[in-house]
Amino acid sequence: MTTMYISPYRRLATLRQAMDRMMEETLAENTASEREMQLAVDVRAEEEAYVINALVPGLESDDLSIEILNNTVSIRGEFKSCAGEEAQYLSCELPAGRFSRVMALPVALDAAKAEASLKSGVLTLRVPKAEAHRPKAIKVSAN
Repeated sequence: MTTMYISPYRRLATLRQAMDRMMEETLAENTASEREMQLAVDVRAEEEAYVINALVPGLESDDLSIEILNNTVSIRGEFKSCAGEEAQYLSCELPAGRFSRVMALPVALDAAKAEASLKSGVLTLRVPKAEAHRPKAIKVSAN
């Protein structure tokens, strides 16, 4: 009679390999234009506002959509691909396709006073904090 040892770790490794193959096959089906990218941003807090910077090279102001609601900022757009479907690339690293970024900031925002500018491929969005959330200076009176 022979004793057979079954390792639970071997079963887990087999399961993990199967899951990895499944994920690779699923991701391989999507082309770069079908996937939605997440836009990288820098968010800087100032005393009265938040300043958001994002790199959007090659886009015009009409290619961007910005929405502000309560304390949430949404930035959406699309990088257009320069080549057609028949193009054969040796390397394809430039961004192409839709992108979005939704950020929840710590305090309510004043959407009516928000300002956006696009210069040299850098989007700068300045969103003031709502009046109720701004610091207030109180003068002390001496009697």
